[in-house]
Amino acid sequence: MNETVLIVASVLGATLRIAVPLVLCALAGAFSERAGIIDIGLEGKMLAAAFTAACLGAIGWPAPAALAAAMAVATALALVHAFACITHRGDQIVSSVALNIIVAGLTAVLGLVWFHRGGQTPGVPDAGRFTALFPAAAAAVNEWPVIGPLLADGVLRHDALVWLAAALVPASWWLMYRTRFGLRLRAVGENPAMVDAAGISVTWLRYRAVMLAGALCGIAGTYLTLAQNASFSPNMTAGRGFMALAAMVFGQWHPARAGVACLLFGFLDAVAIRLQGVHLPLVGAVPVELIQALPYVFTVVLLAGFFGRAEAPAALGRSYAKER
Repeated sequence: MNETVLIVASVLGATLRIAVPLVLCALAGAFSERAGIIDIGLEGKMLAAAFTAACLGAIGWPAPAALAAAMAVATALALVHAFACITHRGDQIVSSVALNIIVAGLTAVLGLVWFHRGGQTPGVPDAGRFTALFPAAAAAVNEWPVIGPLLADGVLRHDALVWLAAALVPASWWLMYRTRFGLRLRAVGENPAMVDAAGISVTWLRYRAVMLAGALCGIAGTYLTLAQNASFSPNMTAGRGFMALAAMVFGQWHPARAGVACLLFGFLDAVAIRLQGVHLPLVGAVPVELIQALPYVFTVVLLAGFFGRAEAPAALGRSYAKER
């Protein structure tokens, strides 16, 4: 019984930790695409933020300052995408893919030139990382029967960014569905001409949505290098931006539903990690390659099964030019 509780607690804690960057990127994609701007560049912005945070953390910057800088870099990249797609009405998919390619190459090259570690950055000391907020409380409750390990691993051993991601899901829902900004944001993704006729700037609304998406990607990237890991390695995002897009589509561009889909991804990944080296009856050792492929297979299944049925914003991917 105790071993079962420990396994459940471990999987619960891992699920929440793994889901954090997915949740943040899914929220980013929801804001951008609700405004009508396709953003496949979540991966690139997250990777750039991870590199920025790791570099600054390695040279002694405190974690909050590194987080702010990473958010600024990701937002700047989002503005590049917005300038190409909103101001100059360029192809939104091409711009996003180009952003991903440029960032993947640039971070690897800069890491190699600056640190001479094959593209990796030096390790970030504990003083420059986001660590568990309530370690003493976690240690205290861990001895309680049954509920103790669940509380310790599932709630109390998480860092500030995990709690922030959890808070941003209802906050994003409130912003999108209970505020004037959210109403206008959703309207501009459905019928920008109507928003323009009401005297509201379509361009400025879309710019704000894309910038908000960039800031969220900045938090996700920072989490990867200052909380989940302690350094940067090339392409360490490993497709998380695309998984977040799949979760967003599965959740039909709704923050809460997208967050639940991200938890499903996190749970699958946590179980896959737990299964490594396990021998199952009639099967034997579970192949590591199969385990590592499971989250990506699940991504393909979700996209294949739900993309055609999901009802995207009507003006998604369409540039808008103000009538004169």
